[in-house]
Amino acid sequence: MAQVRVIKKYPNRRLYDTEISSYITLEDVRQLIVDGETFEVRDAKTGEDLTRTVLLQIIAEHEERGQPMFSTQLLTQIIRFYGDSLQGFMGSYLEKSMEMFLEQQTQFRSQLNNLLGQTPWSMLNQLTERNLDLWKSFQQGLVGSIPAAGTGAKPPPKSTR
Repeated sequence: MAQVRVIKKYPNRRLYDTEISSYITLEDVRQLIVDGETFEVRDAKTGEDLTRTVLLQIIAEHEERGQPMFSTQLLTQIIRFYGDSLQGFMGSYLEKSMEMFLEQQTQFRSQLNNLLGQTPWSMLNQLTERNLDLWKSFQQGLVGSIPAAGTGAKPPPKSTR
């Protein structure tokens, strides 16, 4: 099993990645998550596990900018579960729901790729090429229907209504 990457958090709020021996930002920690890295954040003095706190901080920062994932109503409902007799159940319920959602997402993508038989990018390229061919045909047809200058062809008569 791979060793867990340790990130130390100092009192000045700086994060130090012990694997690369360098200070990192919250965005760097977010990228570790996206890349599937296993890590934990520890208080540099006490060794206390601060991973959840840092993860919540990343979520809070991303909720402040752009399109939020959590509505005010959802956050309110989650807060109401703190101290409730179902608090312990709610965490595992949300975790299982997320696992099921990710599983369904993977299945959907797989079925979509099988249905299309190709990646969305190659399909988009083929569609663009087909549209370009149609446009060229349209232009050639349009140009072919215009009489050439000096051929003696007369323009259609104007309506005298």
